[in-house]
Amino acid sequence: MNGWARWLVRWRVGLTALIGLVWPLVAGALAPGEHRFNVTHAGETRELRVHVPASAPARPGVVLAFHGGGGSAAIMARDGLYGLISQSERSGDVLVFPNGFSRLPGGRLATWNAGLCCGAARERGVDDVGFVRAVLAALRERLPYDERRVYAIGMSNGAMLAHRLACELPGVFAAIGAVAGTDGTPACVPRQPVSVLQIHARDDDHVAFGGGPGPASVARADFVSVPDTVAKWVRGNACTGAPQRVLEAPGAFCERHGCAGGTEVQLCVTETGGHAWPGGRKALGGAPGSTALSANAVIWDFFARHPGPR
Repeated sequence: MNGWARWLVRWRVGLTALIGLVWPLVAGALAPGEHRFNVTHAGETRELRVHVPASAPARPGVVLAFHGGGGSAAIMARDGLYGLISQSERSGDVLVFPNGFSRLPGGRLATWNAGLCCGAARERGVDDVGFVRAVLAALRERLPYDERRVYAIGMSNGAMLAHRLACELPGVFAAIGAVAGTDGTPACVPRQPVSVLQIHARDDDHVAFGGGPGPASVARADFVSVPDTVAKWVRGNACTGAPQRVLEAPGAFCERHGCAGGTEVQLCVTETGGHAWPGGRKALGGAPGSTALSANAVIWDFFARHPGPR
């Protein structure tokens, strides 16, 4: 090896070491691993959990994961329930688990103000849209992420919040993935297209597929139906043509609408699985979600097709 080649090898080794030293400084406390910090908005302080995968690039995408009503960030972050941490390690996206509104220790039994639902957050008119803005601002101070690739996912009440954020924060989210929760703000008219994925079981006994509360619903809200939720986004995104069947498997199918600006509206339906995360387990016990498809696989495939504006 000549002198030039030896210098080049030493330079590459040195650069790799320097990146390893600088990354934690740039990311502040958010080096790869698990982190918790508090975010205060409108006089309320809540805990935020963040998972930075070892595979994260210098400017990763960010996925905000909203728990269901009566849940918490800690429950949503359990990999044995939803598998989101493992998914993050595969995709390289940073996962953010905000906690809903709660007066209990540890943020237990928390809810989101998603419009029609749910609990104390809705009753008190909690500004969860403003809280999400504060979450993103707090994350921005600690981690250099790609602001074009910000996504929201949610379960049940958290899915309803994802719909609200897509409508009320135009330009912030590249896409959302809603599981077992429909639009809770039927009066909100989308101001610009955003890609929306809805995953729902026909036998959901909390948020009925055809609208209204299912027999097991605690909130007893007049939930918007799945077809009406999809139709709202088809109109708001100026979609054209008939939907295309993009997945058909025993017990499940997905249909996709092509829309303005390269956006999409996609609906995935499982015949069974109830009020649960397909491919996951219910947080409070009971039957697991449908195994006809994996919500995580469908969601991240959907997000990969919508990397944000260039």
